[in-house]
Amino acid sequence: MNAKTESGQAKSLVIGGTGLVGGYIVEHLLRVDQRPFALSRSLQDKPGVDWFRGDLENPDTLNFPAFTILYCTADAVLLANALPRLFNPSLRRIVAFSSTSVITKQDTEVAAERDTIRKLLDAERRIAAACEQRNVGWTILRPTLIYAEGRDTNITPLSRLIRRFGFMPLVGGAPGLRQPVHAEDLAIGALAAASSRAAINKVYSLPGAETLAYREMIGRIFDGMRLPRRTISVPPSLWRAGFILAKPLFPGRQRRDGHSHDERHDFRSDACNSGLRLESTGLQSRVRLDQRLFANRFARQTRAINP
Repeated sequence: MNAKTESGQAKSLVIGGTGLVGGYIVEHLLRVDQRPFALSRSLQDKPGVDWFRGDLENPDTLNFPAFTILYCTADAVLLANALPRLFNPSLRRIVAFSSTSVITKQDTEVAAERDTIRKLLDAERRIAAACEQRNVGWTILRPTLIYAEGRDTNITPLSRLIRRFGFMPLVGGAPGLRQPVHAEDLAIGALAAASSRAAINKVYSLPGAETLAYREMIGRIFDGMRLPRRTISVPPSLWRAGFILAKPLFPGRQRRDGHSHDERHDFRSDACNSGLRLESTGLQSRVRLDQRLFANRFARQTRAINP
């Protein structure tokens, strides 16, 4: 069942329609002959889409015709703040994106990350409470590391560093685990959530199908670029000292990025600290990929970035 069959001629609003996941949601809605509304900060002119220019940070300026389904790939904190402005009598379903970091980084040593997790969990609670007060079904999706051909902030910067220097420094053996998930698969999951009664008022963690050690993930970037794998193991103490010197060049990165942090988690057995019900079946199976498909996408992405 797709979004169209469940909602008839339902009108959808996609917040973040030009982003990694939001762009794919818009694309898939067009494939089933919907004409969605889409919100972005800059003017757009994509055929078949009614674009609105605006920003969730200024919700009082937002004004939309009635819509029945809301997809939000933007910051869940901003969505929680803007929801009172977005509710309308026709709204029946909201699908919002958060992050598995609220589970996997609970014990982080980085104060800024602890603050982000606290805000995300609070936003999830507020979204759920506001929807339930108005009898609007909600679903919150928590993806892991997101990638998309040449446009993400995870794989793409690493590819450029490898192209520039020809090698990649790693802390120790870089055993930290990652579960990359493609942006389009998350879009498919969002559409499945909107059309599924079973997904109403639930939280889903959506990791990628394959769990990779960080060293192996870096190795696959080399493979995709048709370069020999060249990594250098750096002692943690030397890494910390080097990061302090290099941090002005990488303002958004953390000291332990991509090396010791373990993203893998048993999403089936853990309960959400947010107090929301956690499910890991159903939707998750809709976005899992064959390992070979993941490898092919990885290679396609890195070649697109570095022809």
